[in-house]
Amino acid sequence: MLEVSKISVTFGGIKPVDEFDLKLNKGELVGLIGPNGAGKTTVFNLLTGVYTPSHGTIKLDGKNLTRLKPHQIVKKGITRTFQNIRLFKSMTVIENVKVAFNNQLHYSLYDRIFNTVKYNKQEKWLHKEAMSLLKIFDLDNEANELSTNLPYGKQRKLEIARALACKPKILLLDEPAAGMNPNETNELMETIRLIRNKFDITILLIEHDMRLVMAICERLVVIEYGKIIAEGTPEEISKNLKVIAAYLGE
Repeated sequence: MLEVSKISVTFGGIKPVDEFDLKLNKGELVGLIGPNGAGKTTVFNLLTGVYTPSHGTIKLDGKNLTRLKPHQIVKKGITRTFQNIRLFKSMTVIENVKVAFNNQLHYSLYDRIFNTVKYNKQEKWLHKEAMSLLKIFDLDNEANELSTNLPYGKQRKLEIARALACKPKILLLDEPAAGMNPNETNELMETIRLIRNKFDITILLIEHDMRLVMAICERLVVIEYGKIIAEGTPEEISKNLKVIAAYLGE
């Protein structure tokens, strides 16, 4: 589904990602791991159009995404969450989800101003879809709360729900367990499994919580200094001497 070939990016002589290759098959749940500063989030920024590769290609279903802008890549089917939660804090929980359906609404300004049948029909559909998503994440009872008032774990869930509202083929999760306590992390693991199966999407996640990574990922890609140093099943990676050295030192 996703084919990344030899992508690199350079910032003032520094190359945080260097000749990076990645292939994702439909329905996979893959972990991208590595020590701090290895280039993991830079990879996400390249995949989502925040950065443009110095060279290399990114293809989704055989179509080249390499030079597209972030909003164009979302339309093609790749969405993400962030290390630091980026919700619209002055908006309610349901409004945060509704805004992500923007590309799926087709009424005009005229329809909105004059409250036409077309507008009302689509708004009813939007509310129903947004509430269905919130229910999956057990957020439906907080639909009208300001997003900033949610507990940390639920804010993480809301950000994932908003990403799913864009109907992605591939979901990128950037440290979804960051800042969570063990109970929240366990709940998150079940949530990630649920959305992969229920929405039939491919998931690539960055995570430092190795318990979570080893428990839910089918395959791991390990990166250090912008280069892949290992790839395999969680069991294979846990025994890989290069990976152990990268994390713990020789």
